Amino acid sequence: MAKKPNTQGSGPSQRQLRVGELIRHALAEMLARGDIHDDVLAKHVITVPEVRLSPDLKLATCYIMPLGGQDIAPVLKALDANKRYIRGEVAHRVNLKYAPDLRFRQDESFDEAARIDALLDSEAVRRDTDRKPLRIDQDFDQQDKHDDDD
Repeated sequence: MAKKPNTQGSGPSQRQLRVGELIRHALAEMLARGDIHDDVLAKHVITVPEVRLSPDLKLATCYIMPLGGQDIAPVLKALDANKRYIRGEVAHRVNLKYAPDLRFRQDESFDEAARIDALLDSEAVRRDTDRKPLRIDQDFDQQDKHDDDD
């Protein structure tokens, strides 16, 4: 019997990534078409940037963000209230043996990207990046000119 490879710290498997992407597409399609009959969800345009699965594919963490990033709490509450229906629909559309339990979380990657952009636009960083890097060939050209003068 072959040994299982040590997967600690190696990241998600190819199957986790593939199934996560299938679930993400199914969930995004359901939200875009209005297949989930909920007044709160009908009022918002919701993006699903990522779905992460546990190694046994039994738990799917769905990261969501309403367009504009506002009113996230009612959207999360509405998704949790309709979790059973969504799980059944996802299992049907993705055709999995076991439907993973769905957890809905706020996607903070947009906020993190905005924070990094703000840092890059700050005066201290701009001052550091405006300096022209010294090219090596320029350095040698200047050295040759000084050598010719001698």
